[in-house]
Amino acid sequence: MLHTFVVGLGRSGEGLHLPSLAKARAREPTLFAPGPVVGFDPFRTSAEGVLMVDSPEEAVRHAPPRSTVVHLCTPPHLRSGLLEHLAELGYRMVIVEKPLALDLVGLASVARIRRRWGLDITVTTQWLDSALTRRLLAVLRGRAFGDLRAVTVLQNKPRFTRTVDAPGHPTAFDVEVPHALAVVITLAGGADIASASLEDMVTDRTRLPRLGRARLGLRHHSGVLSQIDSDLTSPVRERRIVLEFDRALLTGHYPCSAADHTAQLRVDAQGWEPIRSVFDDDALPAFIRAAYIRYAGSRCAPGTLATQIEAVRLLTEAKKLCASGTRGQGVDSVVGA
Repeated sequence: MLHTFVVGLGRSGEGLHLPSLAKARAREPTLFAPGPVVGFDPFRTSAEGVLMVDSPEEAVRHAPPRSTVVHLCTPPHLRSGLLEHLAELGYRMVIVEKPLALDLVGLASVARIRRRWGLDITVTTQWLDSALTRRLLAVLRGRAFGDLRAVTVLQNKPRFTRTVDAPGHPTAFDVEVPHALAVVITLAGGADIASASLEDMVTDRTRLPRLGRARLGLRHHSGVLSQIDSDLTSPVRERRIVLEFDRALLTGHYPCSAADHTAQLRVDAQGWEPIRSVFDDDALPAFIRAAYIRYAGSRCAPGTLATQIEAVRLLTEAKKLCASGTRGQGVDSVVGA
């Protein structure tokens, strides 16, 4: 049975991880140690249902490092220092909020700490444990519709207030894109950048550089082409993924908020009437449950860390391309030149 220690009780820690932990604990009670979740946040003194501690050192008395999973829900620019501090205290199993790092320097720092202390890191990309993603992977592996040719992901999510109130992300690439990129890499494999662009977030009061819209084009080594479009200034919410096969078009819709955990999938195949299915898809509790099952069993299992490392590499290259080009316009890469 595993204990839980949540570090950082902001939007991700309190708003996402805690309620999802409650659902996972209710579904798999024998997997989790009894008693409250232990929490630490230097800016918080209380959180409902959480045993708050004043320091990570104090947490050791309530959450034994060898049998505790840490949820590191701090901004990525504060991550490596806390990660090493936790490792020094004996914690080895760590769930890290996405993105794993903001750039290759940050990634190298995390990699150094991981190797030095033998950490088993899992990145919070719950779309990989989504029921919709599992169905898409099943279709891909079954090859019923031929080869996969293209993937398009659209992430529309108005994020004006949160971006102004909690400026923790340097670009729009760091907000929603890591989720989609992990799915696209899982579906189509490693890739090179084909194009990248960033736009500002603009209101009648302010302009926030590079935090409005992010677009990313990829050429996968498998031959698949993919596009990710994440608009944080959109007036509507939508998380859509489209897979183009030789003989079919699959259109999936992920849940958009905690208000409704329902996904949809439409299949338009040659020679068949369109098929539409609607199903439950509460991905974050499923992700947490799968992570704890892995930690409780074979801790040598690789998880999805390699996918997250590839995602950081691609996003770092995309940011560099945008920084060297004209803001708001696509920047072609020199891959293959």
